[in-house]
Amino acid sequence: MTHTAAAPLATSDRKIDRLLAHYEESHRHPTNELIHFVAIPAIMLSIVGLLFAIHPWVAYAFVAASLVYYALLRSPAFLVTMLALTVLALVAVHAMGTAVLPVSAAIFVVAWIFQFVGHKMEGKKPSFFEDIQYLWVGPLFVLSKLFVKLGIRW
Repeated sequence: MTHTAAAPLATSDRKIDRLLAHYEESHRHPTNELIHFVAIPAIMLSIVGLLFAIHPWVAYAFVAASLVYYALLRSPAFLVTMLALTVLALVAVHAMGTAVLPVSAAIFVVAWIFQFVGHKMEGKKPSFFEDIQYLWVGPLFVLSKLFVKLGIRW
């Protein structure tokens, strides 16, 4: 079953749909959702940047492992989009040059502050507190909302 706006996530047997339905349970407040739409991509960019500052191959290994995780979820729309976003993140990190560490660290701290403010408003803990894989589901949550608005099946 592919998800559309008319097919609720909770009724699907696909792992990706179950993960997104669970993630959405703690992301219903409109302001928290809006914060996540900005902060999640920023956090992902900053993580790639921080790992790149350690060594470029550490960042490459992280994004490769992330893409394997996304491939295992068996959603071509998400995989292709995450692949494109990964390329953009790597281009951005390379463009930061020698400022990659301070810029990535600043983005990371500010984005997480906003995330925790959003969860305070929501009244629920971030999903990754119960399962680390939700750090990788967050970007898919943002994409799923965008896909629904654009009528894209995943």
